[in-house]
Amino acid sequence: MGEYSPPDLEKSPYSTSHDAAQPKPFPGEVATLPPSDTHRGLNSRHIQFLALGGCIGTGLFVGSGQTLSTVGPAPLLMGYIAMSTIVYFVMNMLGEMTTYLPVPGVSVPYFITRFTEPSLGFAVGWNYWYSFSVLLASEVTAASLVIEYWPSPVSVGVWIAVILVVILILNIVAVSWYGEAEFWFASLKIIAIIGLIILGVVLFFGGGPKHDRVGFRYWKTPGAFAEPYLVPNRNSGRFLAFWTALIKSGFSFIFSPELITTAAGEATSPRRNIPKATNRFIYRLFAFYVLGSLVIGIMVAYNDKNLLQGVASGESGAGASPFVIGIQNAGIEGLNHVINAAILISAFSSGNSWVYAGSRTLYSLAREGQAPKIFTKCTKNGVPYYAVLVTWAIGLLSFLNLSSSGSQVFYWLTNITTVGGFISWVFVGVAYLRFRSALSFHGLLESRPFKTPLQPYGAYYAMFLVSLLAITNGYAVFFPGQFTAASFLVSYIVFVIFFILYFCHKLWYKTPWMTKASDIDIFTGKEEIDRLTEEEIEPIPRNLLEKIWWWIA
Repeated sequence: MGEYSPPDLEKSPYSTSHDAAQPKPFPGEVATLPPSDTHRGLNSRHIQFLALGGCIGTGLFVGSGQTLSTVGPAPLLMGYIAMSTIVYFVMNMLGEMTTYLPVPGVSVPYFITRFTEPSLGFAVGWNYWYSFSVLLASEVTAASLVIEYWPSPVSVGVWIAVILVVILILNIVAVSWYGEAEFWFASLKIIAIIGLIILGVVLFFGGGPKHDRVGFRYWKTPGAFAEPYLVPNRNSGRFLAFWTALIKSGFSFIFSPELITTAAGEATSPRRNIPKATNRFIYRLFAFYVLGSLVIGIMVAYNDKNLLQGVASGESGAGASPFVIGIQNAGIEGLNHVINAAILISAFSSGNSWVYAGSRTLYSLAREGQAPKIFTKCTKNGVPYYAVLVTWAIGLLSFLNLSSSGSQVFYWLTNITTVGGFISWVFVGVAYLRFRSALSFHGLLESRPFKTPLQPYGAYYAMFLVSLLAITNGYAVFFPGQFTAASFLVSYIVFVIFFILYFCHKLWYKTPWMTKASDIDIFTGKEEIDRLTEEEIEPIPRNLLEKIWWWIA
């Protein structure tokens, strides 16, 4: 072990060392970034739909049914609304930092390392990579089980293999292939969720085949809240129901804002496209999830026997989806197969996004000297192929679900990703506040290219709530009759893993506890991005059709 010294300029974008012959105009300034072999092959529509495609997965289409059956429609809706406000501020924090420095190889751990300290970036970076990789396996498993909704003599293992191979091809050829595929996948998912919301409105007013005006019937009988959750006291039980819904909604939203940051290093016109994607991402996401959860509560009662059977049997396809159950209850024939296809596309698309996010995170870690250098190697098309292959290989864990014992282990692995995401969001807030402090030190805070509202108060709000969610995510195990060793470990083992990574790195390299605001590097790479922005030609719509497309994309 020895004193920590940042890698030399050739190896790391965070070096604070300088040639003796060069002046140092500002504390922490470095002249250049190391070269990157990745290509800027993602345009505006790719960036926007990439983030939406990654976050609209089985959490909304299927996982919301489990939450509904546990707590009722009111906590489900309130949980999604509250989580949307958190994601709003997380997205804005990342949007500001990413627009300022959309350098090649950028990732969330990049900003945490650069604006806080290396050991924190190391721990968060590997937490991100593990979570993205396991989420890939989770979505592949969901996709294979969705296919089984349709009778087939083929083993589920075959479908897992087919899905994994297609995802690998889309990620290994060129980033433009991935971006184009994700654009169309996300478009289909958005069409599906908009269609379901419209269908919910139609059923609300009695436009279904039975002409039965549903209204808020299920909010009255059996009620907006399920039976008092965990405690007999009505008010306390309702609060715990809301808090449970808020925690569970995290799985639907977690890691979705990070996808825009991850793609920024390979995006064309990043100073224009990142703010555009950030602003549009949050209200689209809010509309889909909040309106979607409202429709679920309108279409299905929390004690619906089909919903309870689907949740109890652990189904992951249309049979456990509250949307499909509501459609069947309304007497609409055949639409369940369409929704099942939409769920399949959602799972496949999300898995595709997690391979991209995980491989670029690993690539970024390797450029920082926090992962083996081999992961920086790219194909002639700019794809870090070793990083893609290793991330994709973790998806092979989805084969664990072929055995009952393996599926239980896999369930534990996927559940701790939500907690890992909460921890990461806390440190996104820390990095953002340090970023602002460094800009203030140099008098540049008001000159940042993208400003978002209610900051830095939004950062404090998000950090406080997410910290509470991370700490209390397993609170239910402490109630009488609820404790098991497995459920406790699932809820809190990620803290142990994170702090082991953090303290081992810190003790080995003896890194500083926190970089001073005066020494934070906010200049490296900025000149290159400023020059790139100046050289860009702003596209001008030539007709009404192009104006509409320009607004959408």
